[in-house]
Amino acid sequence: MAKKLFIKTHGCQMNVYDSARMADVLAPLGYAKTETPDDADMVIINTCHIREKAAEKVFSELGHWRIRKHAAQARGGDVTIAVAGCVAQAEGAELINRAPFVDLVVGSQAYHQLPELLARAERARVKGTGGRGILATDFPVDSKFDHLPDEISTAPGPVGYLAIQEGCDKFCTFCVVPYTRGAEYSRPAQAVIAEADRLVATGVTEIALLGQNVNAWHGEGLDGGAWSLGRLLRVLNDRFAKTHPQLRWRYTTSHPREMDDDLIAAHGEVAGLMPFLHLPIQAGSDAVLKAMNRGHRAEDYLRIVEKLRAARPDIALSGDFITGFPGESDTDFEQTLELVRAARYAAGYSFKYSARPGTPGSLLARQVPDAVSSERLYALQALLQEQSAAFNRACEGRVLDVLFDRPGKLPGQLIGRSQYLQAIYVSDPSLRIGDFLPVTITGGYANSLAGEIARREAA
Repeated sequence: MAKKLFIKTHGCQMNVYDSARMADVLAPLGYAKTETPDDADMVIINTCHIREKAAEKVFSELGHWRIRKHAAQARGGDVTIAVAGCVAQAEGAELINRAPFVDLVVGSQAYHQLPELLARAERARVKGTGGRGILATDFPVDSKFDHLPDEISTAPGPVGYLAIQEGCDKFCTFCVVPYTRGAEYSRPAQAVIAEADRLVATGVTEIALLGQNVNAWHGEGLDGGAWSLGRLLRVLNDRFAKTHPQLRWRYTTSHPREMDDDLIAAHGEVAGLMPFLHLPIQAGSDAVLKAMNRGHRAEDYLRIVEKLRAARPDIALSGDFITGFPGESDTDFEQTLELVRAARYAAGYSFKYSARPGTPGSLLARQVPDAVSSERLYALQALLQEQSAAFNRACEGRVLDVLFDRPGKLPGQLIGRSQYLQAIYVSDPSLRIGDFLPVTITGGYANSLAGEIARREAA
């Protein structure tokens, strides 16, 4: 009898990828994914450590699962509870101490060990020596990617995620990623291509290449030398150009320091590479960028933007921003607004600075008062939303290629993504998830677009 596996995923697309791979690892043990937690035999909470008070939110969520576990035990059964991801990596020992009912705490580099860890937990149960969870948060010498099954257990849908790089060597002073994901690692091109083959075989129409610093990828190429991301994109696109001409490619998340000329040129040369790039900068002040240890200036960033638009004039950009970083002055913040105006974003993501324990930023003097950070955040968000709305309004009347990937809120409504990653709502009862169709944009709004099918492909 198949056992049911429920995975709750928090955070970034890398966590979405990791959750899918955990399901793949557990499938040979008889676990089948379920979308409802009510009768799950195993629950995995895949956590994110980016947001403020992330660990406390995990403990709050675990309280709910503690009640379910005890209820199952009262009926003579059990629910295996595992915590994975970045909170598990950073707070593993604390999780075991405060939530001893958790069976497994698995770090971001150790989930390929889940079968072995489950076996250990089961042996402890049988012998009656359980009682405290098993902790697996060491960074293994070998890569987790080398131990993943060759088969994909569940078809991912029209959009597939493919991790090609993990970890970070940049050590931005506000960021926990180097401590929770480890050093930068690039998967060999052969492994990337093989996984792309498997995704395409499931019917995906779009593949997003993932990494904490995805454009730092420098994996071993098919010729034995080190390849760049630009070269990898060209090889991947050429591999499927004839058999799957509609296949779309994206990559995220990028660092400005790794945007080399070859990768910039690829945006104008690789037909399947979408004209949208998420390129975080965090601040527009050189003083703040230096304090953040970003390793580049605002001028460097804007020069990259200029080169990207020269290579691909219709490219759209999004960015990440932090307000209230320690020492940020009114002048520094105004320089951020100036950079946003110069870069002309199609979308933007902005947050107040919050100190992460163990990061250098948490030790810096001149912490900015929360009220000031909030005021700056509101002003920045208003500007970013103004730019996003203007970009979306400019799409009215255009025909965009839309890949429909999820249901909308209304009957007969589906939501798709354009080449610019905009959410587009179309009401048409004949639509199906996975359809890839041209859509005439009838309305452009702050966060989404409305449209109607422009024409039907011949049957």
